[in-house]
Amino acid sequence: MSVQVENLEKNMAKLTIEVPAEELEKAIQSVYQKQKSKISLPGFRKGKVPRHMIEKIYGAEVFYEEAANDLISQEYPKAVEESEAEIVSRPTIDVVQIEKGKPFIFSAEVAVKPEVALGTYMGVQVAKAEISVTDEEVDAEIDKERESNARMVTVEDRAIAEGDTAVIDYEGFMDGEAFEGGKGENHSLVIGSHSFIEGFEDQLIGKNTGDEVEVSVVFPEDYHAEELAGRPALFQVKVNEIKVKELPELDDDFAQDVSEFDTLAEYKESVRSRVEERKKEEARRRKEDEVIQKVVEASEMDIPDAMVDTQVGSMLEEFAGRIRQQGLSLEQYMQFTGATVDTLKEQMRPDALKRIQSSLVLEAIAKTEQLEVSDEEIQEELARMAAVYGMETEKLEELLSAAEKDSIRIDLSIQKAVDLITGHAVEVEEIVETE
Repeated sequence: MSVQVENLEKNMAKLTIEVPAEELEKAIQSVYQKQKSKISLPGFRKGKVPRHMIEKIYGAEVFYEEAANDLISQEYPKAVEESEAEIVSRPTIDVVQIEKGKPFIFSAEVAVKPEVALGTYMGVQVAKAEISVTDEEVDAEIDKERESNARMVTVEDRAIAEGDTAVIDYEGFMDGEAFEGGKGENHSLVIGSHSFIEGFEDQLIGKNTGDEVEVSVVFPEDYHAEELAGRPALFQVKVNEIKVKELPELDDDFAQDVSEFDTLAEYKESVRSRVEERKKEEARRRKEDEVIQKVVEASEMDIPDAMVDTQVGSMLEEFAGRIRQQGLSLEQYMQFTGATVDTLKEQMRPDALKRIQSSLVLEAIAKTEQLEVSDEEIQEELARMAAVYGMETEKLEELLSAAEKDSIRIDLSIQKAVDLITGHAVEVEEIVETE
């Protein structure tokens, strides 16, 4: 195999890879061996048709596509390594030549890592963060804890009111016919939550346990089920039970139940400290973000579109993984929200560009400042990661590839760059913008 690198505009490059004819022949023969059991011709037993007969009938190129795919997946990584180019995008592949007896030639257009012209990164001015905790914020935190420890109590002496939970049976009808998905039993519905169709919950206010109610609604025009969208429906509803949330009393007993403290006063003070620590962490993150953004704005770099496209693709995969953990596929999410892959990518694009710019600038600072990461620091990070995954450090190290370990080293050097520029940032009451 040989590879030629042609530098293009805007940090793009074209790799032209040439694979010897004998390697192409091996790939074609390999494809034939995999496919021959599926091919039958008159006069031959299935799986026994000679290759030359298949090529004579279906054309010499019958095995080309799969052979090309096999060779590309095999030879492209080697070409990247040989080229020594810092490739930062998925390749756009084009087959230049595929013909028996001749070398197989394909090209790969890729983005290469842009050079960064750093601006000022030491002594960046940022707004000074004022950290204080109000009594109202402490009370709000305690109220959340009370909410999470509340219990549901059945109410029998009054009608449904805003904020109550109504336990209902319901069935929906359109034109006198029940429709699919419109029936439920002993469903707990929080009145005022707007979790049902607009107007449904309001029509239950004032009803009592045991009441049977007819609820008339109109499905929204953009409702995810097209057969229901924009159409009127009648629900037959029976109120089985009315429940109200009962919060625990705010006293020493409550403090003892939810914390290690004996008194409410001690518990409140611990909540205040916790809120303060959270605010400090939020302020630290804001400071980091502000410093990095200002350094990015002061620096120059030419980001190729293909690099952004690749970052967007990775972010979309991350997003799909997160919603899978919530029990939804990406397809279901798009169906419910009306989003498309294209609209999701467009929404992610600005953040993708920001991530790339930040990473490039911080890597450039780490290189300029010679921020080395020691083997001991790598081991410390591996131990931390192993603890998160609940496994032995040695086992994790065995599972990681050399590239993944290099990535950890880069991430640690980037964090050192963040710590450096943030540590040298100047906090001021008011930032004066300069031309």
